[in-house]
Amino acid sequence: MADDNNDISVDGESQGGGKKKLIIMIVALLLLLGGGGAGAYFFLFSDNESVETEAITEEVSTEIDETLQAIYVAMPRPFVFNVMEGKRDRLVQIKVQLMVRGDENQTLAKKHIPLLEGTLVRIFGAATVGQLRSPEGKEELRKFALEALNKETMKVEDKGLINAVLFTGFVLQ
Repeated sequence: MADDNNDISVDGESQGGGKKKLIIMIVALLLLLGGGGAGAYFFLFSDNESVETEAITEEVSTEIDETLQAIYVAMPRPFVFNVMEGKRDRLVQIKVQLMVRGDENQTLAKKHIPLLEGTLVRIFGAATVGQLRSPEGKEELRKFALEALNKETMKVEDKGLINAVLFTGFVLQ
């Protein structure tokens, strides 16, 4: 009989310990959720953040006509070319998509794909290995490509068609 009482008390203690662990886990979870909620509140509703967000929104709205939908025009094939680094040739492959605004600009960009490809080949061929390796160099190359593409489309359509040049694949060997 004494053995039966020990078994019962051991089981009772293990259940009590399990209940304590469960209560501790629930309290910890509630504290974690409360802290996360408070952090999100302060992050989203602080005065400094809202001022910066408004400034960025105003800046973007002046540059881009928001009534037109962003459409991506993929270049039909990747650009593959060699770049010299000292005495060594490096092979580069860049996949490009162009962001335009509106159906009309999409149609015009597709119409002038050969002109756009030729312009990008000229720009990418003039790039250096250092420029292609660094993030700043890639960003500079992207901006230069955007300016050159819009300059070329101004000649044939009297307006810049491209809003952004995006590198969707980039390999330097």
